Amino acid sequence: MHRRLLLKGIVALGAMAAWPRLLLAARPDAAFIADNAEDAIKDVFGQAPVHSDQIKLKIPDIAENGAVVPVTVSTDLADVESISIIVANNPTPFVASFDMSPRVLPSVSVRIKMGESSQVMALVKAGGTLYSTSRDVKVTIGGCGG
Repeated sequence: MHRRLLLKGIVALGAMAAWPRLLLAARPDAAFIADNAEDAIKDVFGQAPVHSDQIKLKIPDIAENGAVVPVTVSTDLADVESISIIVANNPTPFVASFDMSPRVLPSVSVRIKMGESSQVMALVKAGGTLYSTSRDVKVTIGGCGG
């Protein structure tokens, strides 16, 4: 009985080693090492975004703790392919990217880290077009609120 379990485990590990591309999601490495927002957008999407009022970016105007800034991005656009978040003044501006399935509600909520006050941009790729909206967020030190 234990031999069969051991053999099943070995076969499973062999399958995982043989097909890593099928088991692991692709990652836009060039975007995560870009040191400015424009390069990150170009590396991932290859096109400039168009401003859209159909993207809702919920983020505080003043973040008292830059280590945990809550961000929610949602949209009413049809055929959403991905949602991404960029913080312009971060050392690596490309913060997060989420591939969307047609079966899910196009909305994400995350907590991001901001090193300093900056413009935060939400990018939504829908129907082959890249849309964006942004907000300026002030990061305070020590929770003083000013």
